[in-house]
Amino acid sequence: MNPADQPLKSFIDETAHLMEKELTYILPSVWDVPDVLKESMMYSLLAGGKRMRPMFVLAAAESLHGSLKEATPVACAIELIHTYSLIHDDLPAMDNDDLRRGIPTNHKVFGDAMAILAGDALLTHAFFILSTIPDRYPHISSHCVLNIIRELSMYSGASGMVGGQAADILGEQGATTIGELEYIHLHKTADLIICSLRAGGMIAGATNAQLEALEIFGRSIGLAFQIQDDILDVTGEQSKLGKTPKSDESQLKVTYPYLLGLDESRRLVEELTRTGKDVLNSGVIPLPQRLLELADFLMGRDY
Repeated sequence: MNPADQPLKSFIDETAHLMEKELTYILPSVWDVPDVLKESMMYSLLAGGKRMRPMFVLAAAESLHGSLKEATPVACAIELIHTYSLIHDDLPAMDNDDLRRGIPTNHKVFGDAMAILAGDALLTHAFFILSTIPDRYPHISSHCVLNIIRELSMYSGASGMVGGQAADILGEQGATTIGELEYIHLHKTADLIICSLRAGGMIAGATNAQLEALEIFGRSIGLAFQIQDDILDVTGEQSKLGKTPKSDESQLKVTYPYLLGLDESRRLVEELTRTGKDVLNSGVIPLPQRLLELADFLMGRDY
């Protein structure tokens, strides 16, 4: 059976299982790491979640006949970056959240200082993981890995995810425009999704045209994903979301439902999803089915 013919639910479940297995041993046993720091890192890293960014890494590699095994270290590295960002986002100085994925946030368990350090350690270790890829898979060139490191640094840094978070903190209801809100969502959320897709493509030997298609898809789906998050913050249930609903409203955050209303926000999610799918259906990606299925799944999710 072609791997792309695997049912989506099976792919999602197997990706989650693979990530749990790989992330459990992400820190080499020979390293001398303070126990509490390691516990804090692993507490958030193994707390579950959608594992959406690893799914996009693997699905992008699969769409280009690439090896899922060879793409797995990239998926792990990006999940470390994502997890560090969640730990820091939840801190009292940022979003001040008590729950994440249905359990107390990292700083509620380990304290602010250890949560900050755990995030720092996960961020740093992501690049160590990437640096080991040519040793594990000698046919993957150092140049390829360097390009992935370069892009992950850009998409997760000041001009990407971190910049989006900064703009989010600076935004306020009654002042932030729809253009500024789009900037926040594109960088805070979509950039790491774009990076996941492009990195999976690079591991699989994507052409420039294929990388461009994956980038356009990621920008559209990433923005749709964050708008759907905004919607679920208003309409979702805590038991499904794993966090307190209406937290955006209580923090006076600017969201798409706040600016445009729920109906227009839902319409935008559908339009952006359709735009992302259209670029994959152009023929430049050999096996787009998994990515198309993921786009529909994310649009219709309730958590």
